[in-house]
Amino acid sequence: MKQNMYSKDIILVLITTFFYMSSPMLVTPLITGFTESIGASAAVMGFVGGLMNLCSLFCRPLAGNLADKLSKYKVSFIGAAFMTIACIGYILAPNETVVVISRIINGVGFACCSVCMATWMSNMLPKEKIGSGMGFYGTMNALAMAVAPAIGVSVYQRFGYRTAFCIALAFSAAIIIVIQFIKDKGEPVCLEPNREPDDTTDAKTASSKLNTEGKMPRLQLVEAKVLPVAFIIMLFAIPYCATQSFLVTYAEVRGLNVTVSMFFPAYAVVLIVLRLTLRRFFDKLPFRVFLLAGCISELTAIALLTVMQNNITMLLASAFLAGGYGVMSSVCQSTAILLAGREKRGLANSTYYIGVDLGMTLGPMIGGALYGGVDIRWFYPVLTVTMPLAGLVYLVAGKGLKGR
Repeated sequence: MKQNMYSKDIILVLITTFFYMSSPMLVTPLITGFTESIGASAAVMGFVGGLMNLCSLFCRPLAGNLADKLSKYKVSFIGAAFMTIACIGYILAPNETVVVISRIINGVGFACCSVCMATWMSNMLPKEKIGSGMGFYGTMNALAMAVAPAIGVSVYQRFGYRTAFCIALAFSAAIIIVIQFIKDKGEPVCLEPNREPDDTTDAKTASSKLNTEGKMPRLQLVEAKVLPVAFIIMLFAIPYCATQSFLVTYAEVRGLNVTVSMFFPAYAVVLIVLRLTLRRFFDKLPFRVFLLAGCISELTAIALLTVMQNNITMLLASAFLAGGYGVMSSVCQSTAILLAGREKRGLANSTYYIGVDLGMTLGPMIGGALYGGVDIRWFYPVLTVTMPLAGLVYLVAGKGLKGR
Protein backbone atom coordinates (compact mmCIF):
# COMPACT_ATOMS: atom_id res chain seq x y z
CA MET A 1 0.00 0.00 0.00
CA LYS A 2 1.77 3.08 -1.26
CA GLN A 3 0.33 6.44 -0.39
CA ASN A 4 1.74 9.91 -0.33
CA MET A 5 2.15 11.86 2.88
CA TYR A 6 -0.84 14.10 2.18
CA SER A 7 -3.50 11.65 0.97
CA LYS A 8 -7.10 12.22 2.02
CA ASP A 9 -7.13 9.12 4.26
CA ILE A 10 -3.95 10.16 6.09
CA ILE A 11 -5.31 13.67 6.69
CA LEU A 12 -8.55 12.22 8.06
CA VAL A 13 -6.64 9.89 10.39
CA LEU A 14 -4.63 12.88 11.65
CA ILE A 15 -7.84 14.84 12.28
CA THR A 16 -9.30 11.84 14.12
CA THR A 17 -6.09 11.59 16.16
CA PHE A 18 -6.59 15.16 17.34
CA PHE A 19 -10.15 14.34 18.45
CA TYR A 20 -9.31 11.08 20.24
CA MET A 21 -6.54 12.76 22.23
CA SER A 22 -8.51 15.94 22.92
CA SER A 23 -11.41 14.19 24.63
CA PRO A 24 -9.50 12.65 27.59
CA MET A 25 -7.01 15.55 27.75
CA LEU A 26 -9.92 17.95 28.29
CA VAL A 27 -11.30 15.78 31.09
CA THR A 28 -8.00 15.02 32.88
CA PRO A 29 -7.37 18.41 34.59
CA LEU A 30 -11.03 18.63 35.69
CA ILE A 31 -11.98 15.14 36.80
CA THR A 32 -10.44 15.20 40.29
CA GLY A 33 -12.09 18.53 41.15
CA PHE A 34 -15.39 17.32 39.73
CA THR A 35 -15.20 14.14 41.83
CA GLU A 36 -14.62 16.24 44.94
CA SER A 37 -17.57 18.47 44.02
CA ILE A 38 -19.94 15.48 44.13
CA GLY A 39 -18.75 14.33 47.55
CA ALA A 40 -15.66 12.17 47.02
CA SER A 41 -12.80 11.96 49.50
CA ALA A 42 -9.21 12.96 48.70
CA ALA A 43 -8.22 9.30 48.33
CA VAL A 44 -10.97 8.70 45.78
CA MET A 45 -9.97 11.88 43.93
CA GLY A 46 -6.43 10.58 43.46
CA PHE A 47 -7.68 7.14 42.49
CA VAL A 48 -10.01 8.60 39.87
CA GLY A 49 -7.22 10.81 38.49
CA GLY A 50 -4.96 7.87 37.65
CA LEU A 51 -7.60 5.24 36.92
CA MET A 52 -7.91 5.83 33.17
CA ASN A 53 -4.18 5.36 32.51
CA LEU A 54 -4.07 2.35 34.82
CA CYS A 55 -6.95 0.76 32.94
CA SER A 56 -5.34 1.60 29.59
CA LEU A 57 -2.13 -0.09 30.73
CA PHE A 58 -3.88 -3.44 31.18
CA CYS A 59 -6.06 -3.07 28.07
CA ARG A 60 -3.32 -2.20 25.60
CA PRO A 61 -2.14 -5.80 24.92
CA LEU A 62 -5.72 -6.75 24.01
CA ALA A 63 -6.10 -3.59 21.92
CA GLY A 64 -2.83 -4.33 20.14
CA ASN A 65 -3.95 -7.84 19.22
CA LEU A 66 -7.33 -6.55 18.06
CA ALA A 67 -5.62 -3.94 15.88
CA ASP A 68 -3.70 -6.74 14.13
CA LYS A 69 -6.72 -9.04 13.74
CA LEU A 70 -9.65 -6.71 13.01
CA SER A 71 -9.95 -3.75 10.70
CA LYS A 72 -8.63 -0.51 12.18
CA TYR A 73 -12.00 1.07 11.43
CA LYS A 74 -13.81 -1.43 13.66
CA VAL A 75 -11.42 -1.10 16.58
CA SER A 76 -11.46 2.71 16.32
CA PHE A 77 -15.25 2.69 16.23
CA ILE A 78 -15.37 0.50 19.35
CA GLY A 79 -12.88 2.75 21.15
CA ALA A 80 -14.73 5.93 20.18
CA ALA A 81 -18.05 4.42 21.29
CA PHE A 82 -16.56 3.60 24.72
CA MET A 83 -15.14 7.12 25.05
CA THR A 84 -18.52 8.60 24.11
CA ILE A 85 -20.29 6.48 26.73
CA ALA A 86 -17.71 7.57 29.33
CA CYS A 87 -18.30 11.26 28.59
CA ILE A 88 -22.06 10.76 28.94
CA GLY A 89 -21.31 9.12 32.30
CA TYR A 90 -19.32 12.17 33.44
CA ILE A 91 -22.10 14.53 32.40
CA LEU A 92 -24.83 12.58 34.20
CA ALA A 93 -22.79 11.28 37.18
CA PRO A 94 -24.70 11.71 40.47
CA ASN A 95 -21.88 10.25 42.62
CA GLU A 96 -18.28 9.06 42.54
CA THR A 97 -19.23 5.44 41.73
CA VAL A 98 -20.50 6.46 38.30
CA VAL A 99 -17.34 8.51 37.76
CA VAL A 100 -15.15 5.49 38.58
CA ILE A 101 -17.09 3.28 36.15
CA SER A 102 -16.88 5.98 33.49
CA ARG A 103 -13.11 6.28 33.97
CA ILE A 104 -12.72 2.54 33.43
CA ILE A 105 -14.81 2.72 30.26
CA ASN A 106 -12.77 5.72 29.14
CA GLY A 107 -9.54 3.80 29.72
CA VAL A 108 -10.72 0.91 27.53
CA GLY A 109 -11.78 3.28 24.75
CA PHE A 110 -8.58 5.31 24.97
CA ALA A 111 -6.45 2.15 24.76
CA CYS A 112 -8.29 1.01 21.62
CA CYS A 113 -8.08 4.40 19.89
CA SER A 114 -4.48 5.19 20.78
CA VAL A 115 -3.12 1.83 19.59
CA CYS A 116 -5.38 1.61 16.56
CA MET A 117 -4.90 5.14 15.25
CA ALA A 118 -1.11 4.83 15.38
CA THR A 119 -1.26 1.45 13.60
CA TRP A 120 -3.75 2.72 11.01
CA MET A 121 -1.54 5.72 10.28
CA SER A 122 1.67 3.67 10.01
CA ASN A 123 0.06 1.18 7.61
CA MET A 124 -0.82 4.01 5.23
CA LEU A 125 2.77 5.26 5.10
CA PRO A 126 5.56 4.06 2.80
CA LYS A 127 8.24 2.30 4.82
CA GLU A 128 10.81 5.03 4.08
CA LYS A 129 8.42 7.70 5.42
CA ILE A 130 7.32 6.09 8.68
CA GLY A 131 9.58 8.31 10.82
CA SER A 132 8.40 11.61 9.37
CA GLY A 133 4.80 10.40 9.09
CA MET A 134 4.65 9.37 12.73
CA GLY A 135 6.23 12.74 13.53
CA PHE A 136 3.12 14.38 12.05
CA TYR A 137 1.01 11.95 14.07
CA GLY A 138 2.83 12.99 17.24
CA THR A 139 2.34 16.64 16.32
CA MET A 140 -1.43 16.17 16.35
CA ASN A 141 -1.15 14.55 19.78
CA ALA A 142 0.92 17.48 21.03
CA LEU A 143 -1.56 19.97 19.58
CA ALA A 144 -4.46 18.22 21.33
CA MET A 145 -2.52 18.14 24.62
CA ALA A 146 -2.00 21.90 24.37
CA VAL A 147 -5.46 22.96 23.16
CA ALA A 148 -7.89 20.60 24.90
CA PRO A 149 -6.93 21.34 28.56
CA ALA A 150 -7.09 25.08 27.86
CA ILE A 151 -10.58 24.69 26.35
CA GLY A 152 -11.71 22.49 29.25
CA VAL A 153 -10.49 24.83 31.97
CA SER A 154 -11.93 27.89 30.21
CA VAL A 155 -15.37 26.32 29.74
CA TYR A 156 -15.38 25.01 33.32
CA GLN A 157 -14.56 28.45 34.74
CA ARG A 158 -17.41 30.02 32.78
CA PHE A 159 -20.10 27.35 32.75
CA GLY A 160 -19.12 24.51 35.10
CA TYR A 161 -17.80 20.97 34.96
CA ARG A 162 -20.67 19.25 33.14
CA THR A 163 -20.69 21.78 30.30
CA ALA A 164 -16.95 21.20 29.82
CA PHE A 165 -17.59 17.45 29.65
CA CYS A 166 -20.08 18.14 26.84
CA ILE A 167 -17.16 19.45 24.77
CA ALA A 168 -15.28 16.21 25.47
CA LEU A 169 -18.39 14.32 24.35
CA ALA A 170 -18.39 16.30 21.09
CA PHE A 171 -14.74 15.35 20.50
CA SER A 172 -15.53 11.64 21.03
CA ALA A 173 -18.56 11.78 18.74
CA ALA A 174 -16.43 13.51 16.09
CA ILE A 175 -14.17 10.43 15.97
CA ILE A 176 -17.13 8.25 14.95
CA ILE A 177 -18.17 10.76 12.29
CA VAL A 178 -14.75 11.36 10.71
CA ILE A 179 -13.74 7.69 10.39
CA GLN A 180 -16.81 7.07 8.22
CA PHE A 181 -15.07 9.03 5.44
CA ILE A 182 -11.80 7.07 5.52
CA LYS A 183 -11.72 4.86 2.44
CA ASP A 184 -8.95 2.53 3.61
CA LYS A 185 -10.56 0.62 6.49
CA GLY A 186 -7.24 -0.84 7.62
CA GLU A 187 -7.94 -4.52 7.07
CA PRO A 188 -5.41 -6.71 8.92
CA VAL A 189 -2.47 -8.16 7.04
CA CYS A 190 -2.92 -11.58 8.68
CA LEU A 191 -6.31 -11.98 7.01
CA GLU A 192 -4.85 -11.63 3.53
CA PRO A 193 -2.90 -14.87 2.91
CA ASN A 194 -2.75 -14.43 -0.89
CA ARG A 195 -1.46 -10.87 -0.76
CA GLU A 196 1.77 -10.23 -2.64
CA PRO A 197 4.63 -8.79 -0.59
CA ASP A 198 5.15 -5.06 -0.99
CA ASP A 199 7.77 -2.59 0.13
CA THR A 200 6.81 -3.09 3.78
CA THR A 201 6.40 -6.90 3.74
CA ASP A 202 9.42 -9.02 2.89
CA ALA A 203 9.27 -12.40 1.14
CA LYS A 204 10.01 -14.38 4.30
CA THR A 205 7.12 -12.76 6.17
CA ALA A 206 4.78 -13.28 3.22
CA SER A 207 5.77 -16.94 3.00
CA SER A 208 5.10 -17.38 6.71
CA LYS A 209 1.58 -16.01 6.23
CA LEU A 210 0.94 -18.40 3.34
CA ASN A 211 1.97 -21.37 5.44
CA THR A 212 -0.57 -20.49 8.13
CA GLU A 213 -3.36 -20.47 5.50
CA GLY A 214 -4.65 -17.16 6.79
CA LYS A 215 -5.19 -18.32 10.36
CA MET A 216 -5.10 -15.77 13.13
CA PRO A 217 -1.87 -15.66 15.13
CA ARG A 218 -1.95 -16.64 18.77
CA LEU A 219 -2.61 -13.99 21.40
CA GLN A 220 0.50 -12.08 22.45
CA LEU A 221 0.72 -9.69 25.36
CA VAL A 222 3.79 -7.78 24.14
CA GLU A 223 6.16 -7.68 21.16
CA ALA A 224 9.55 -8.73 22.59
CA LYS A 225 11.53 -6.75 20.00
CA VAL A 226 9.87 -3.53 21.15
CA LEU A 227 10.44 -3.98 24.91
CA PRO A 228 13.78 -2.05 24.97
CA VAL A 229 12.06 0.88 23.21
CA ALA A 230 9.20 0.71 25.74
CA PHE A 231 11.67 0.83 28.65
CA ILE A 232 13.52 3.78 27.11
CA ILE A 233 10.38 5.86 26.59
CA MET A 234 9.26 4.95 30.14
CA LEU A 235 12.51 6.40 31.51
CA PHE A 236 12.08 9.58 29.45
CA ALA A 237 8.45 9.88 30.60
CA ILE A 238 9.19 9.64 34.34
CA PRO A 239 10.78 13.14 34.72
CA TYR A 240 8.15 14.64 32.40
CA CYS A 241 5.21 13.16 34.31
CA ALA A 242 6.77 13.99 37.69
CA THR A 243 7.04 17.58 36.46
CA GLN A 244 3.47 17.50 35.18
CA SER A 245 2.20 16.46 38.62
CA PHE A 246 4.47 18.45 40.95
CA LEU A 247 5.71 21.57 39.15
CA VAL A 248 3.07 23.78 40.79
CA THR A 249 3.86 22.41 44.26
CA TYR A 250 7.61 22.54 43.60
CA ALA A 251 7.41 26.24 42.67
CA GLU A 252 5.23 27.06 45.68
CA VAL A 253 7.42 25.23 48.21
CA ARG A 254 10.58 26.90 46.89
CA GLY A 255 8.83 30.29 46.75
CA LEU A 256 9.68 30.80 43.09
CA ASN A 257 8.28 33.79 41.24
CA VAL A 258 7.30 31.91 38.05
CA THR A 259 4.11 31.59 36.02
CA VAL A 260 3.72 27.83 36.03
CA SER A 261 0.67 27.94 33.74
CA MET A 262 3.00 28.93 30.87
CA PHE A 263 5.16 25.80 31.11
CA PHE A 264 3.12 23.20 29.23
CA PRO A 265 1.70 25.46 26.50
CA ALA A 266 5.30 26.53 25.80
CA TYR A 267 6.33 22.87 25.82
CA ALA A 268 3.63 22.03 23.26
CA VAL A 269 4.55 24.93 20.95
CA VAL A 270 8.26 24.02 20.96
CA LEU A 271 7.43 20.35 20.43
CA ILE A 272 5.29 21.10 17.38
CA VAL A 273 8.08 23.23 15.90
CA LEU A 274 10.69 20.54 16.61
CA ARG A 275 8.64 17.74 15.08
CA LEU A 276 7.92 19.73 11.94
CA THR A 277 11.54 20.85 11.65
CA LEU A 278 13.05 17.40 12.25
CA ARG A 279 10.50 15.35 10.30
CA ARG A 280 12.94 14.58 7.45
CA PHE A 281 15.67 13.49 9.84
CA PHE A 282 13.38 10.95 11.55
CA ASP A 283 13.83 8.71 8.48
CA LYS A 284 17.55 9.35 7.95
CA LEU A 285 19.39 9.46 11.28
CA PRO A 286 19.96 6.33 13.42
CA PHE A 287 18.20 5.80 16.73
CA ARG A 288 21.38 6.37 18.76
CA VAL A 289 21.71 9.96 17.50
CA PHE A 290 18.24 10.86 18.74
CA LEU A 291 18.81 8.98 22.00
CA LEU A 292 22.02 10.87 22.75
CA ALA A 293 20.48 14.23 21.83
CA GLY A 294 17.33 13.40 23.81
CA CYS A 295 19.30 12.45 26.93
CA ILE A 296 21.36 15.65 26.78
CA SER A 297 18.23 17.74 26.21
CA GLU A 298 16.29 16.16 29.08
CA LEU A 299 19.24 16.41 31.47
CA THR A 300 19.53 20.10 30.54
CA ALA A 301 15.82 20.57 31.30
CA ILE A 302 16.23 18.89 34.69
CA ALA A 303 19.25 21.08 35.49
CA LEU A 304 17.33 24.24 34.54
CA LEU A 305 14.38 23.22 36.73
CA THR A 306 16.81 22.61 39.60
CA VAL A 307 18.20 26.17 39.43
CA MET A 308 14.99 27.85 38.20
CA GLN A 309 14.36 31.32 39.60
CA ASN A 310 12.37 33.10 36.88
CA ASN A 311 10.14 32.58 33.85
CA ILE A 312 13.02 32.65 31.36
CA THR A 313 14.69 29.67 33.01
CA MET A 314 11.35 27.88 33.26
CA LEU A 315 10.57 28.40 29.56
CA LEU A 316 14.03 27.20 28.57
CA ALA A 317 13.42 24.08 30.68
CA SER A 318 10.12 23.46 28.87
CA ALA A 319 11.89 23.78 25.50
CA PHE A 320 14.61 21.30 26.44
CA LEU A 321 12.03 18.91 27.88
CA ALA A 322 10.26 19.02 24.51
CA GLY A 323 13.58 18.15 22.89
CA GLY A 324 13.92 15.21 25.28
CA TYR A 325 10.69 13.39 26.05
CA GLY A 326 8.67 15.11 23.31
CA VAL A 327 10.94 14.20 20.40
CA MET A 328 11.86 10.76 21.76
CA SER A 329 8.19 9.78 21.98
CA SER A 330 7.93 10.06 18.17
CA VAL A 331 11.32 8.44 17.57
CA CYS A 332 10.55 5.51 19.87
CA GLN A 333 7.12 4.93 18.35
CA SER A 334 8.37 4.86 14.77
CA THR A 335 11.29 2.61 15.82
CA ALA A 336 8.86 0.22 17.52
CA ILE A 337 6.81 -0.01 14.32
CA LEU A 338 9.87 -0.75 12.19
CA LEU A 339 11.21 -3.34 14.62
CA ALA A 340 8.00 -5.35 14.74
CA GLY A 341 7.17 -5.49 11.04
CA ARG A 342 3.93 -4.69 9.25
CA GLU A 343 1.90 -7.64 10.48
CA LYS A 344 2.55 -6.80 14.16
CA ARG A 345 2.28 -3.03 14.16
CA GLY A 346 -0.75 -3.08 16.44
CA LEU A 347 1.11 -5.14 19.01
CA ALA A 348 4.19 -2.94 18.55
CA ASN A 349 2.16 0.18 19.30
CA SER A 350 0.50 -1.41 22.32
CA THR A 351 3.93 -2.44 23.70
CA TYR A 352 5.24 1.10 23.14
CA TYR A 353 2.23 2.59 24.93
CA ILE A 354 2.77 0.22 27.86
CA GLY A 355 6.09 2.03 28.36
CA VAL A 356 4.31 5.39 28.14
CA ASP A 357 1.65 4.28 30.64
CA LEU A 358 4.27 3.00 33.07
CA GLY A 359 6.09 6.33 32.84
CA MET A 360 2.83 8.22 33.41
CA THR A 361 2.12 6.02 36.44
CA LEU A 362 5.63 5.89 37.94
CA GLY A 363 6.39 9.59 37.35
CA PRO A 364 3.79 10.92 39.82
CA MET A 365 4.52 8.06 42.25
CA ILE A 366 8.27 8.71 42.26
CA GLY A 367 7.60 12.45 42.41
CA GLY A 368 5.40 11.94 45.47
CA ALA A 369 8.04 9.81 47.16
CA LEU A 370 10.72 12.42 46.48
CA TYR A 371 8.48 15.28 47.59
CA GLY A 372 7.75 13.57 50.90
CA GLY A 373 11.13 11.93 51.47
CA VAL A 374 13.93 14.31 50.42
CA ASP A 375 14.74 18.00 50.57
CA ILE A 376 12.84 19.77 47.78
CA ARG A 377 16.15 20.97 46.30
CA TRP A 378 17.00 17.33 45.51
CA PHE A 379 13.69 16.67 43.73
CA TYR A 380 15.08 17.11 40.20
CA PRO A 381 18.71 16.02 40.74
CA VAL A 382 17.50 12.57 41.78
CA LEU A 383 15.48 12.29 38.56
CA THR A 384 18.66 12.61 36.47
CA VAL A 385 19.32 8.89 37.07
CA THR A 386 16.69 8.07 34.44
CA MET A 387 18.86 9.21 31.53
CA PRO A 388 21.92 6.99 32.26
CA LEU A 389 19.46 4.12 32.70
CA ALA A 390 18.00 4.84 29.25
CA GLY A 391 21.51 4.66 27.80
CA LEU A 392 22.12 1.39 29.63
CA VAL A 393 18.96 -0.13 28.15
CA TYR A 394 20.19 0.83 24.69
CA LEU A 395 23.61 -0.73 25.29
CA VAL A 396 22.14 -4.08 26.35
CA ALA A 397 19.32 -4.08 23.81
CA GLY A 398 21.28 -5.83 21.09
CA LYS A 399 21.98 -5.26 17.43
CA GLY A 400 18.31 -5.02 16.44
CA LEU A 401 17.77 -1.69 18.16
CA LYS A 402 21.25 -0.34 17.44
CA GLY A 403 20.75 -0.85 13.72
CA ARG A 404 17.66 1.39 13.52
